[in-house]
Amino acid sequence: DVQLQASGGGLVQAGGSLRLSCVVSGFIFEDYTIGWFRQAPGRERERVSCITSKGGSTYYADAVKGRFTVSRDSTKKTLFLQMNSLKSEDTAVYYCAGGYSDYAPPNDYWGQGTQVTVSS
Repeated sequence: DVQLQASGGGLVQAGGSLRLSCVVSGFIFEDYTIGWFRQAPGRERERVSCITSKGGSTYYADAVKGRFTVSRDSTKKTLFLQMNSLKSEDTAVYYCAGGYSDYAPPNDYWGQGTQVTVSS
């Protein structure tokens, strides 16, 4: 079975940092683009950051550029999202996802989400 297990969310004050992790199993980690999406209450899910299968390319939403850093560790089959200078508008449920194509947002497999709450 494919599993994407996200963790690392929590409550943090504005300006603080969090590091999200997503442990992957059930598919060949090195063959998949993986990334982070988020959904705030009353809003549509949005793509936050992605990294291609070999780690050669990354994507960041304009709202997080310069504050968030995505990375992947093939030995641990884990995706990370380092979030710095957090703002109240970053509050959302964060989901990790994997996709076989390097040319489209990952959408084949989804994790269960982890809540990030930033207090102002």
